[in-house]
Amino acid sequence: MLGTYYYHEIVRKTIISFGTLFNDIHVRHQDKGGNDISDLKVPLAYGPVQKFLARLEQQAELNRAVQINLPRMSFEMTSISYDSTRKSSLVQTFKACSDGSKVKKVFMPVPYNIGFQLNILSKLNDDSLQILEQILPVFQPHFNLTIDLIESIGEKRDIPIILESVSFQDDYEGSFDTRRALIHTLNFTAKTYLFGPIADSSDGLIRKVQVDLYADTNRQTARREMRYTVEPVAKEDKNDDGVVDAEDTPLLMPGDNFGFDEEWQFLGDSKKYSPTQQKDI
Repeated sequence: MLGTYYYHEIVRKTIISFGTLFNDIHVRHQDKGGNDISDLKVPLAYGPVQKFLARLEQQAELNRAVQINLPRMSFEMTSISYDSTRKSSLVQTFKACSDGSKVKKVFMPVPYNIGFQLNILSKLNDDSLQILEQILPVFQPHFNLTIDLIESIGEKRDIPIILESVSFQDDYEGSFDTRRALIHTLNFTAKTYLFGPIADSSDGLIRKVQVDLYADTNRQTARREMRYTVEPVAKEDKNDDGVVDAEDTPLLMPGDNFGFDEEWQFLGDSKKYSPTQQKDI
């Protein structure tokens, strides 16, 4: 079974989407009169916080006019684990259209939790507070992020990003030569889904829906009262004959311009519809 190649880039897309949540955060400084004298877009990079602390320790001057090192943010994926609370049937499938004509068969996705850690590094406490107040109110305690998990079948899902905890570290102890670094650590969990391979399906597109309505929930004794039928109707010339008619409807594909033909029938008989024989018996 293992060895069938497929790669949907779901984990990669989740990491990128998580990072884009924090790529437009600003820190402003004001003078005594309350006027803005600087507006800094906080840099964001992927990597562990230890890497950035090591770079700060190796550079003695943090206030050079040509470059501002702090504040900055970093994030990284810290864990990935199976979520049994969102488990679905192992054999349940659904169908989707990839290019508008081919029907694909897809097994239900497997729920996984991906852990993220966001670190805020700053030299001034007010800078950290400005960044925090732009992040914390958004998560209550989660924020739904729409991610295009599988573009080929148009599978988009709202992935909850949950804020789990916030911690604070202030390295102020030591000699005067020791550099102070304020570090706020925010831990998140992204409840995403991983899909297996996508196979072609021999089933065609659904072109007709028929529903029988009963007067009672007991279908063994109740008689059907009504039947609702709906079919798509073409609104554009599909066979290039210059006329939009019934001959264009069988040529419809997902994404085409079409409407619906609805019909209600009052029955009141004791017959039942047989899907195998496709008639009332």
